[in-house]
Amino acid sequence: MTVLTEQTLNDILKYLEKSINGLAVEGLDNLEINNENELKNFLENQFDIRLENLLIAKNSSIHHLESGMKNTVIQKKDEIIKKISKQFNN
Repeated sequence: MTVLTEQTLNDILKYLEKSINGLAVEGLDNLEINNENELKNFLENQFDIRLENLLIAKNSSIHHLESGMKNTVIQKKDEIIKKISKQFNN
């Protein structure tokens, strides 16, 4: 397993933010999501799946990140989901 740098993790998180935002913008019309809770669950699952795939591509895993990096991931995930949920409500 490879130890990721803070910069690599930040690059991954920036890419994920764009990816999840794109999914929300393009996909919400096509998805059968009826409320904010369903949207939140769907996006959280997509975030987790895509994050793990990106980390695997870097020969790493969420389980191999340092605790500070895990906290950064959790905070960024919450930030992204909250932004999109606000847009869904408007």
